[in-house]
Amino acid sequence: MPRTVVVTGGAAGIGRGAVERFLAAGDRVVALDRDVAALATLPPEVIGIVVDVADRAALAGAAESLTTVDVLVCAAGVQRYGTVVETSEDVYDEVMGVNVGGVFFACRAFVPLIPRGGSVVVVASVQAYAAQKGVAAYSMGKGALLSLVRAMAVDHAADGIRVNAVCPGSVDTPMLRTSAAEFGGGRPTDEVVAEWGRSHPLGRVATPGEVAEVIHFLSSPAAAFVTGADVKVDGGLTAQLAVVL
Repeated sequence: MPRTVVVTGGAAGIGRGAVERFLAAGDRVVALDRDVAALATLPPEVIGIVVDVADRAALAGAAESLTTVDVLVCAAGVQRYGTVVETSEDVYDEVMGVNVGGVFFACRAFVPLIPRGGSVVVVASVQAYAAQKGVAAYSMGKGALLSLVRAMAVDHAADGIRVNAVCPGSVDTPMLRTSAAEFGGGRPTDEVVAEWGRSHPLGRVATPGEVAEVIHFLSSPAAAFVTGADVKVDGGLTAQLAVVL
């Protein structure tokens, strides 16, 4: 039977990959995104709603338009750079408002609509475990998401709702390519992305579809005994030591 799936950040990147995966499974998909133009490029059968996840009232309004949600995928996020000294208050507020508050308040809005057997999947990051230089707010936020996932898994287990996270490494998304253009020193973006991919033991970056497959699995009956988990989808990135023998 088709499920109703809500995906935040559904117009691009991992969120779009999730939209396409659930759509391929025959589900009814609702995509929330603040990018009006990108929403318009989704397949016509997708229900697109313009929502900035940092806007709590907008999230609540989107939830009011639905009666049941079987799966909630929280994929909206922003990447910002800076140490704790360099990060302005405005940038800190933006990162926390989107990456943490956007998940917390999406769950607050939609979890009451999820029946027994439903699930939530949160897109975190390998930077919940280890950090690059200059990503203090971003890394902090992704770590907070793993704590939220564990807390929700415990809180909602009696309701029959499972809550899990995926933690991707580098994924070929518009956000990654924006970073590659910013830090590539003028080199072609494809070259920078390929170089970053070589830092993963599998030798490349992931595709959004590969992460979406894990999201789909975690939401499915095949993962019926999985909750409170954080699943790395990182090509072995966090398994290796930087020391070269």
